[in-house]
Amino acid sequence: MKTAKYLKAAACCAVLFLAAHPAKAQLFPDSYINIDWQVGVPLGSDFADKASGWGMNFEGGYFVTPEIAVGAFISYQTNLESVSRSTLDLSGGSALTTAQKHAAFQLPFGVTGRYNWYKDSVLQPYVGLKLGASWAEFSSYYYVIKQYTDTWGFFLSPEVGVSIFPRPDYRLGFHIAAYYSYSTNSGDVLTYSVNGLNNFGIRVGVSF
Repeated sequence: MKTAKYLKAAACCAVLFLAAHPAKAQLFPDSYINIDWQVGVPLGSDFADKASGWGMNFEGGYFVTPEIAVGAFISYQTNLESVSRSTLDLSGGSALTTAQKHAAFQLPFGVTGRYNWYKDSVLQPYVGLKLGASWAEFSSYYYVIKQYTDTWGFFLSPEVGVSIFPRPDYRLGFHIAAYYSYSTNSGDVLTYSVNGLNNFGIRVGVSF
């Protein structure tokens, strides 16, 4: 959770800096910056499988041509699930009876690329692809105890979105995107197993 707080603080600093900067056609020529709030929906998982708005995405890129941009990204997503009181059969003939709170925290980062249409218009749709690494932690909280495992994996995420600039000559607008992500992170917590993470989600934010 500390990582999420640090990323939120970085987002606030970036927004304040950009808001204080004198308006002009573009802060960084031939580039873009997106800061998004993110909602993630786990697919095909029984561990922390509830949709959650505890996520953000930060990315920036450079247009190598008027249509194609490459850059970098980092994001995070936390999904939670409450598990009612039940008895778990543990190793060695022992058992545990408790209620639980499951949490899956994902922190992917890496490179991103996109193909843009209508770069000088109000609506600028695009398709993109993110590739990189993902760190994940799977946790079970019960009583005052936290049982967890962390793992690294490969991350892949295609997305489709649109940047909306009310005044195209000033690159200050809004960003909306839908994405799918897959990472190879796997791990075991108590009697639960996670083998790969699939997510669908929506991003809404600001674009520069």
